[in-house]
Order: sequence, then structure tokens, then C-alpha cells
Amino acid sequence: MTLTAPPPVPGPVTDGSSAVRRTWRRLSPYAYIAPFFTLFAAFGLFPLIYTAFVSLYRVELQTPGDMEWRGFGNYTALFTDEFFWTSLRNTFTIGVLSTVPQLAMALGLAHLLNYKLRGRTFIRTAILLPYATSVAAATLVFAQLFGRDFGLINYVLGLVGVSPVDWQTGTVASQIAVSSIVVWRWTGYNALIYLAGMQSIPGELYEAAEMDGASRWRQFVHVTLPGLRPTIVFTTIVSTIGATQLFGEPLLFEGSISGGISHQYQTLGLYMYEQGWGFFHLGRAAAIAWVMFVLIVLLVGVNALIVRRRSRKEAGR
Repeated sequence: MTLTAPPPVPGPVTDGSSAVRRTWRRLSPYAYIAPFFTLFAAFGLFPLIYTAFVSLYRVELQTPGDMEWRGFGNYTALFTDEFFWTSLRNTFTIGVLSTVPQLAMALGLAHLLNYKLRGRTFIRTAILLPYATSVAAATLVFAQLFGRDFGLINYVLGLVGVSPVDWQTGTVASQIAVSSIVVWRWTGYNALIYLAGMQSIPGELYEAAEMDGASRWRQFVHVTLPGLRPTIVFTTIVSTIGATQLFGEPLLFEGSISGGISHQYQTLGLYMYEQGWGFFHLGRAAAIAWVMFVLIVLLVGVNALIVRRRSRKEAGR
């Protein structure tokens, strides 16, 4: 009888294999996040840098290959243009008129939906429908509602003795009309964000406040609002960025890139579009884009500074 040799026992892992594994463990997290940074560099960082480069040249849309060095000439021409300051003022005004009521109404809706109501799921879905609606469809409907001669808003105002308002010509009236579109579209979205934040607040805090005799209003002020502070900061920053970039609503409200006959509701986004695709000045449009970017960074920084100071004051109490 012949005896067969036992199978070879695998030897220890070589040093080279261990080094490869250690290297992979060290580099694998970067490999997982590499697709994001690749896409960000291609579609975020590169356009930002290239826009800054183009803003230093005179570039026309008809001949984008012919670039004439201007330095900061586009920015100088921008800051001496009265329509730029008009659009900046309009952006700030429409931003305040849309952001403040929007977030206040969203907070109230979220507070109501946080209680046990019948049909809560249906209500939550319904308040999100305006956000899912196309901005073009919503703006066209609101343009009909705010019509001067046959609009529903003027009809209702006429029932209470108010004369018809020219919503597309008046400065304040047109800005209120455009702001109402933004409020209608984004209130439900922010309400659901606030609702999610409210549901993450521990119920023991409300029980303790109720045992101390606190009313629902005092519970809202002393329990809900402090617990929602990070969420409120987030929605404020996002709404501020959105207001600075407002474009679709004022463009489609009357169909004019000038924002009305007297530029009464032209935002920075419309002004950039008018310079780049209306007057074909791509260099100046790039300068406007960078001004908007710097403005957004400053506004976000101011919001963060205010929140930090308030947090320090509360921590020092």
C-alpha cells in the first residue's frame, strides 16, 4: 500500500501581502469618496475658476474665442451701472418678503402637524405638492391670478372696496406678487423639515414642562424653539441662498428679462441673464456671477456669526 503525502500547509502571509493590505485599508476611504470629488471638480470647482477667469476679459457671445484683457474693468463697469444696484436692492427686498413669511408659516404648520390630527399623512403630502410643482406652471398660474383686469386677486379686493392693483407695473406690488410665488412653493418643504426636527425633540421635555404647568405656547417657546435652533439656522441659510439666486419666478411672471418696464423686480439672476444672453456680454455676466457668489458667502458668514454669538451668550448664562 502506498502512502500519499499530506496536503501542504499554507505558510504565513508574506510581508509584501501585508503591506498591500495595510495600504489598501489606509487608502480605501479616499477611493470611496473619490467619485464625489471628481464630479465636484469637473462640474463645480472648474466652472467657478473658469468664470473668474472669464470675468477678467471682454468676451462676446457671438465670438467667444476672441478674448480681450480688461482686468477689473467688468467689475468697475458693473459697480457704476445703476441697474446693478437696482437688481441688488430688488434681490434683497424680494428675499426678505419671501423668506420671513415663508419660514414663519412653515414653523406654524409644522407645529400643528406635530400634534395627532386626523389625516396627518394626507396633509403632509398635500403641503409638499407646491414644491413638486414646476416653477413654470406655478408662475404662469400666479401671473393669471395677479392680472390687473381679470385676475382673481383684484376681483377679491374689489369685493371689499379696494381699487384694482397693477401687480406687474407697481414696484412694491410686483415684488409682493413674485414673493408670493416663492412663499407658496417653499413653505410646505420647510414645514416638513421643521416637523422632522420637532419629532427628534425628546418627549420627556414636553412632559416635564407640562408637569410644571407650562401652556402649549410656553412649551413651544421654551422647548420647541431651542430644540429647533440648528434646523432653523439651516433653513435660514438655504432660503437666503435661494433668494440670492432667484431667477425663474421673476423671469416668467411677465416674460421679460428686464424684470418689468422699469426693472422694478429684476433680481441679480435676471440681471446676469440679461447681460450675458440679452446683451451678449459674457465677461460682464461672469463678473455678476462672482459678485453673487461673494454675496452668498458673506450672507452665510453673517448668519453663522450671529448664531455663534447667540450660542455663546446662552452658554454663559
